[in-house]
Amino acid sequence: MSQSHRAVAIDGPAASGKSTVAKRLASSLGLVMVNSGAMYRAVTWELLRGGLDPGDSAAVVQALAEMDIICGIQDGLSTIAVNGRQLGAELRAPEVNNNVSKVASVPEVRECLVAMQRDYLQDTDVVMEGRDIGSVVFPDTPFKIYIDASEEVRAARRSKDGEADAVAARDAQDSQRKVSPLKISEGAIVIDSSDLTIEGTVAAAREALIQLGWQD
Repeated sequence: MSQSHRAVAIDGPAASGKSTVAKRLASSLGLVMVNSGAMYRAVTWELLRGGLDPGDSAAVVQALAEMDIICGIQDGLSTIAVNGRQLGAELRAPEVNNNVSKVASVPEVRECLVAMQRDYLQDTDVVMEGRDIGSVVFPDTPFKIYIDASEEVRAARRSKDGEADAVAARDAQDSQRKVSPLKISEGAIVIDSSDLTIEGTVAAAREALIQLGWQD
């Protein structure tokens, strides 16, 4: 990890609130928020757009080699463009939700995107959220937070957001995959957001950072 820039790693399962918390935490600290999941979703979206099967690892690897992926920053948030198209709302499409875990389980995809995630630290301090940030992307950062919530609460959040993917199935895919499975990193402080508001979870995250030695 860069000696001059710091990484706050926020991991957690689907619909735990980690993306919203990471965004607000980064804003309050004046840091850049990086959504690592958007990168995997972008690759998945491009594969589907090209009519490829996300479950065909060989086809995924071949297509990845031909993709032009550009990671950037705008207004304190990470951006992702694939083959010249800046992606946003498309990344939350149901077909992307249903296939992103397959793509994220391909070792070559993770190797490529983890390198891009680490590159952000060359230029700035970041709050990065995902499922393997503290365990794989920035294992040496002392600033690790794991945000969790009960399956029932997370399913309700998904439904409220208009997303119908099964939380339990996504949990199983993410935690049981062979490459970079979802887990609580060593040294991470766990925050259960089940009964907390977003504001309460952000406050708990800030307190966790202080406990971990963060200094503004």
